[in-house]
Order: sequence, then C-alpha cells, then structure tokens
Amino acid sequence: MGAAGSKLEKALGDQFPEGERYFGLENFGNTCYCNSVLQALYFCVPFREQLLEYYSNNKTPADAEENLLTCLADLFLQGSSCSTSWRQEVARHIGAEYNPKYSEDRSHDTYRNHKGDAHEFLNYLLNELVDILEKEARATKSDQEVPQKIANGPTTISSNSPQKEPVITWVHKNFQGILTNETRCLRCETVTARDETFLDLSLDIEQNSSITSCLKNFSSTETLNAEDKFFCDKCCSLQEAQKRMKIKKPPQILVIHLKRFKYIEQLGRYKKLSYRVVFPLELKLSNTVEDADAEYSLFAVVVHVGSGPNHGHYISLVKSHNHWLFFDDENVEMIDESAVQTFFGSAQEYSSNTDHGYILFYERLVADSTS
Repeated sequence: MGAAGSKLEKALGDQFPEGERYFGLENFGNTCYCNSVLQALYFCVPFREQLLEYYSNNKTPADAEENLLTCLADLFLQGSSCSTSWRQEVARHIGAEYNPKYSEDRSHDTYRNHKGDAHEFLNYLLNELVDILEKEARATKSDQEVPQKIANGPTTISSNSPQKEPVITWVHKNFQGILTNETRCLRCETVTARDETFLDLSLDIEQNSSITSCLKNFSSTETLNAEDKFFCDKCCSLQEAQKRMKIKKPPQILVIHLKRFKYIEQLGRYKKLSYRVVFPLELKLSNTVEDADAEYSLFAVVVHVGSGPNHGHYISLVKSHNHWLFFDDENVEMIDESAVQTFFGSAQEYSSNTDHGYILFYERLVADSTS
C-alpha cells in the first residue's frame, strides 16, 4: 500500500474500508495521463469486478503472450498486495502498449517530451479491450462449430445464424450507450432515425455553464439548409430538414469528455478553454428518448492541470466508500467533498487556477421501481 496508503489508513482510522487499498502509480516521464485514467477505471467498481472475474475464469498459461487486458488485470489484481516495483512494471507495460516509446530508455528526448492526452488514452484502452474480448469470443464460437458429413463430403455446420450478431462484451455492458440521430424532413415531415453506439460523450463547453446545459446543447435541434440540405428518401430530393441527437439507451457508466482543447484558426494552434463548467455530484440525464430521467452519481474526475494543450499535468479525483481521494501519480491524499468544486474551471479567462475537470465518470443509480 505504501507510505501514502499508510497515511490514509491513519487518517480514516476505523472508517478505512476493509479489503480496499489505495496506491499511487509512478510517473515514467509524462505518463500522468495514463496514471489518472487507470485510477479512475480502478475505482469503477463494476468494471474492476468484472475484469477480475473474467481474469480468474480465463487464466492463460504462464508462457502465453501478454496483452493489454492481462496487464490491466494484473495491475488491478495485484495492486493491493504486490510490491511497488511490480505495480510500476505492469503500469509501464500498459503505457508501452499505447505508445511503444514508453518501453525505451526514459532519458530519450522523444519519450520525455511526449505529452499524451487522457481522453485519447481512455478511448484506446477501452477499444483495445473490446477488440481482445471480441477476438476471443469469435475464436470460442469457431471452436464450437460442429463438423458434419453430407452427400458431397464433410462440411462444417455452425450453430450461429447466417448473419453474424455483434459480440457484446462486459466492457460494452458497462460503458456502451446508444444515440439516435433523428432527421425530420420539413417538406413531408418524415423522420429518419439512425442509431449509433458510444463509449463516451464529448461535449462542447461554454463559459460559466453546467453539464446539464452542455447536454441540452448536445441534443439541440439543428436546421439543415442551403449547402447542408438533407436527401429525403421519400421526396427523392434534397430538402431542408431539422436534425437532433438524443440518447436512446443510457449506459451504466456514463463517461463525459469536456472538449477543453479547441483549434483557433487565427492562432494556428490549439488553445485550452479554462471555462467554468459545473458538474454535479448527482446528475439527471434528461435528453433521453424515454421520458424518465436516468440518474447518475459522480465517482471519478480526470483533471488537466496547466494553461495549454501541449504541456501540463493530469491528476484524478475518485470517490471510494463515501470518501473522496486525490491521486497525483504516486501521491495519494484524502480530500473533502467540497474540494471537488474547485476543479469546475475558471470564471475568468486569465486565472491562476489551471486545474480543470476534463473527463467525468458517472455511475447509473438503480431506480427502485424499475430495477
């Protein structure tokens, strides 16, 4: 657990959760973005439990090739009991999967100067886990195909239907939601709906706004006209239309990415938007297809520290057993719940506060009457 964990154990006393461990992760040179995301995922309890359950039921031989999934499971499984050096090695392997330069000499200039993006890393991590699980599922199905003999010789009859169904993994069950893109032709009033899945929502932000207002803007109606007219299949021609995006199926774990880095054409580069965006501890998701609001509770925040996109630092805040914790690489501290609001952003463009919430992790609350 380390010195940081020992301090927490003393601070919490009898309230220290039994069986839980809090440990930091070493920064190998600009790997803070990796560490902050790993801490947030570790304290996503349903994800952690299903990862460890999968790992215990699907242990590979000792000589099997490591992949991102086995490295992550090792980190989560051994985190509370293994040595600090082992945790560091596993975390470094995960970073190396994302960027091979991390496995090189840490004094290398390219390695030291590379600044990764926490949101890009999160997307990479989840999609890579999905790819691994889908390949394993398809391989298992292939092994279950039954060879049978027919008049023209042996063939293989699959128990699957001719049309391949998508593989739904436990990563999907945790993070995947469904958006529906509705387009209404203004001439014939026909509504065309197209569904698409998502693992996180990227929201445009405005100064002195809130997550609720950002979500409303995300689902606001857009008029398609002039060069952006919509081709209506019923009218068989380009027509003016209204388009909007709504959440058809909210996920169990809602990940919200605040688009704090915007390309400014006049500057010819990206600029960090330090806007103050209030994110509540309890969130009602109202822009859904169903009338009933989906309710969520905040359990982790990845924070970007710094004034620009190409430099800075990442830390994470997590909620564990009703206590809020602050993770800054290998350092772990307990903080008051009220401290979370200091990471909303800056009400003024130029401010000494550069610690801004970047990725928010919400867990869906189970409704008593509909569960």
